[in-house]
Amino acid sequence: MKILAVVSTIDLKNKLGCTPAWWQLLKALYETGHEVIVVPYLGNPVESLWWRTYQNPCERESLIYNAYLNSKKKAGRSPSEKTFLTSVADQLIQNYVRPKWQQFLCDVIAKEKDISLLLFMSIPINHFTGIPSSIKKRSGLTVAFYDGDMPTILPKYTISRGFKFNYYEKADLSEYDAFFSNSKGSIPDIEQLGARNVYPLYYGIDADLASPMETEQDIDISFFGYGSDFREEWMEKLITIPSREMTGIKFAVAGGGFNIDLGKAEVMGDLSYSQWRYFACRSKINLNITRWSHTSVYASSTSRPFELASFGSCIVSQPYNGIQEWFEPGKELIIANSSQEAINIYKTLLSLPDKRRALAEQARMRVLKEHTYKHRANQLIEVISKLKAG
Repeated sequence: MKILAVVSTIDLKNKLGCTPAWWQLLKALYETGHEVIVVPYLGNPVESLWWRTYQNPCERESLIYNAYLNSKKKAGRSPSEKTFLTSVADQLIQNYVRPKWQQFLCDVIAKEKDISLLLFMSIPINHFTGIPSSIKKRSGLTVAFYDGDMPTILPKYTISRGFKFNYYEKADLSEYDAFFSNSKGSIPDIEQLGARNVYPLYYGIDADLASPMETEQDIDISFFGYGSDFREEWMEKLITIPSREMTGIKFAVAGGGFNIDLGKAEVMGDLSYSQWRYFACRSKINLNITRWSHTSVYASSTSRPFELASFGSCIVSQPYNGIQEWFEPGKELIIANSSQEAINIYKTLLSLPDKRRALAEQARMRVLKEHTYKHRANQLIEVISKLKAG
């Protein structure tokens, strides 16, 4: 199958959270026998060994607009909060950006001739309203959308979560032949917004990229993430309180944007994606702490547990609604239900290296069996093939 993918961004420098996942999924599509063409909505195209690219038709405009939204965020205002410039931006999108993208996509489809699937991946869906319908009418292509930001991208969370704008305001989800979501529990909300043929497509991992690494484990308990918003309660229960009470135990936190007291944990700053592997493998216990919107909405996947499992990490997690869809608690990871329970779990695991090793090995085996991006690529193609045959 020949796939034209319009992605949020493909340049890791733009610091959008889904980008490492897009690299792995697009690579997996190539490795499972499909030709992939990539166009970024934000920023520069980045060539790779697994896909070819076309230039973003609104590259300069996207970078300017993104810089403006980032400046609002740095000023302490929600980027999605409406101002007097909002209507100006809306007019530019409707009368300039959208027509330019529509013409560009029609030109690419005509030039390539044999594209089978147009796949949009976490782009601002309301910036493209009308384009899927026009393309389907003109070329008969199957058009799908994959949102990797569920449930927090839903309109009810947008402002509080700090997204740059409300992607779903004035969007027409019925234009898409299929809609994929990283969250199974968000499917009723997505259907209510008008989508049809909605399927869960969870995050996963490229097991060759995220393999175990032999190194000294000089960190006892660690966490890596960006921002404390929506996870303050469990960062406090799993890091702040235990780090104060467990003398002689090294807690380390990497990433940034933590607006809470982290107790006696050592804050180690930001990490590149390649450094993340080393940090995880240095740690005897790795924490899975996820935003409450993900842990409360059933089976809302994030990359972290799959990455940690693939690294061969011993994982302790906060309670997570639906985590049994991917891992078996007690066998492949441990759930801590309170700060005191976390302390007891830490003490037990730190004293039993064989137990930590067994948990890590079982989690990695589960990932290799069910949760690689080749599995995800096959799931996506299976849905599209059935729709085409339908």
